[in-house]
Amino acid sequence: MASVWYIMVAFPCAVGAIVLAILHIYRHLLNYTEPTYQRFIVRMIFLVPVYAVMSFLSLVLPDKSIYFDSIREIYDAWVIYNFLSLCLAWVGGPGAVVSSLTGRVLKPSWFLMTCCFPSIPLDGRFIRRCKQGALQFVILKPILVVITFILYSKGKYEDGDFSVNQAYLYITIIYTVSYSVALYALALFYVACRDLLRPFNPVPKFVMIKSVVFLTYWQGVLVFLAAKSGLIKTSDEAADVQNLVLCVEMLAAAVGLAIAFPYKEYAGANVGISGGFRGNLAHALKFNDFYHDTVHQFAPTYHDYVLYNNESDSNGAATKYRSRTFVPTGPEMDNARKSKPDSLGSLEELQLSTLPTSGTNTTSSSSQVDLEAIKSSLLKENLANQSQPYDLSSLIDTDLSNANNNYPNEVPAVDVEIDLSKQ
Repeated sequence: MASVWYIMVAFPCAVGAIVLAILHIYRHLLNYTEPTYQRFIVRMIFLVPVYAVMSFLSLVLPDKSIYFDSIREIYDAWVIYNFLSLCLAWVGGPGAVVSSLTGRVLKPSWFLMTCCFPSIPLDGRFIRRCKQGALQFVILKPILVVITFILYSKGKYEDGDFSVNQAYLYITIIYTVSYSVALYALALFYVACRDLLRPFNPVPKFVMIKSVVFLTYWQGVLVFLAAKSGLIKTSDEAADVQNLVLCVEMLAAAVGLAIAFPYKEYAGANVGISGGFRGNLAHALKFNDFYHDTVHQFAPTYHDYVLYNNESDSNGAATKYRSRTFVPTGPEMDNARKSKPDSLGSLEELQLSTLPTSGTNTTSSSSQVDLEAIKSSLLKENLANQSQPYDLSSLIDTDLSNANNNYPNEVPAVDVEIDLSKQ
């Protein structure tokens, strides 16, 4: 167990941070008028209780600290993913981003470390790469945790031991690279979309999330390096210092998140989910959006999907964008599954219902339709306009029942004489 003084300081800070964060979450759930946004906000606020509880337990039960630290680090990845998803939801989804940024590029910059690369088009591929950058960290971190547990049970892993014979050094390198890629993807997305995000005052939110997630990680690395260099006596004491500092920092983080993500922005609106407190909490904690993102962002057939914008047009229907670079994700995927028209299927699956007859003298030949001509016409029109998916609902629902009223059942033959003498 850590020093009594450490525990006496850490305990009130951890309790205060947890109380403030839970109260903040409670108010958001009571005013759950923007589920698309608040779902991600609630998940990010949960960072404070998770960090505070895990850090304090690591102080009290140092022998089990590897398990508590792993839970804390997994939640780091979860927060990065949710913040990127929140930014995308703010601007109306990936489709709205592509529509707004079409033709623009991200110029080479020393600050963004893109000086050696050509200009980056701000298209669907860029958005997809940003999402993949965040998702790879969420996927990789649990895998590293399992590997860490296995190596720890074999005596090959010890926190703070940078020896080449221990796995801590190599796990830390892999983790740092993956972590940096995720934060870099988040930074690129913010720079590219800062004009679209400006109405949502993203700067304090971005700074808050980056500070809590990014600085706390490097703080832990520096503390263990201090133990390695002799500034701190042992790695165990370094771990205690790190956990104590985190408990204190979470109290400040709870206040900062309450300022950056105020619930009052969503209070009083007559929209959203009316599922009550429990229903809202269940909606916020569902992982279906993460599942859809993971499947579709890494699917090899991502270009075959139609992207759905979060915003609706004047008729209330979701705005559609044809893109060969990414797919609907999260709440967009749910909307896509519900509203995807049958006409987006293959033309080979197109079936016309049997035409009703208008009289007893109607023959079967008068009700036949040239399917090949229809397919040819549709293909030509589809090639001429790739920007929007073709809607066949009007064709399928066409009523041809009155077709026989306008034409005779039999067409009289016409004798045609061809004079070959003029050839």
